[in-house]
Amino acid sequence: MRKRPGIGAIQKQKIDQERFRDKGTELQDATFDQMAKQMEVFRTNLETFAAKHRNEIKRDPNFRKQFQEMCASIGVDPLASSKGFWSELLGVGDFYYELSVQVVEVCMATSHLNGGLITLKELRQRLVKARGKAQHHQQISNDDILRAISKLKVLGSGFSVIPLRGSKDTSDLLIRSVPGELSADHTAVLKVAESQAFTSVTALQSSLNWDDIRCQQILNELVRDGVAWVDKQPSKTTYWFPSFFSPLINKEE
Repeated sequence: MRKRPGIGAIQKQKIDQERFRDKGTELQDATFDQMAKQMEVFRTNLETFAAKHRNEIKRDPNFRKQFQEMCASIGVDPLASSKGFWSELLGVGDFYYELSVQVVEVCMATSHLNGGLITLKELRQRLVKARGKAQHHQQISNDDILRAISKLKVLGSGFSVIPLRGSKDTSDLLIRSVPGELSADHTAVLKVAESQAFTSVTALQSSLNWDDIRCQQILNELVRDGVAWVDKQPSKTTYWFPSFFSPLINKEE
């Protein structure tokens, strides 16, 4: 017959478990303190680096992007506020908040032409032109614009970024600046129309394998929202997307 452990053995086992638990907590606290110290060293080194390369960060878009990525890797967000240490040291907070306001201005000025959809390429061209008039000398990149747009999330769902071709080229992105969301069907139609800036019911049927009712419904919705324009010809009705023929829009200026 197997002998059961006595009360003394049970108490000893309980004491050992408590000791192991206390030791584990002690090790965990020590590890956390060590990591906190390392992060503080990283943060100090980052501040030193930022102060040393301040001019490059403000002037060079590629250097600025790498700096942002380095900050993100240790949990520092220089854009978290337009005030404070990072803004005083670099001015990057003010830079992005100012750029976000300019993004809103450009999108509002062109919404009557494109229904609130503008390519990132055209948006950057217009921003460069507007900033030049205001005698701004800082170059801006696509990454800068996307970071500025991310600050506009506080305004609600009015601003969103829509990928089209699935490539890594950020110029292929569309910026939507009106409330509401594009459905998957809307985005599919935009992808078909992107290469030629127009499409038709027949083209959508061929590319997407949809029936004519579905094609017509989605096109009607895009026309209603001002995203597409109708061109009724005797032979075929086509639907044009002004957000894809920016050279024509640029000429109106």
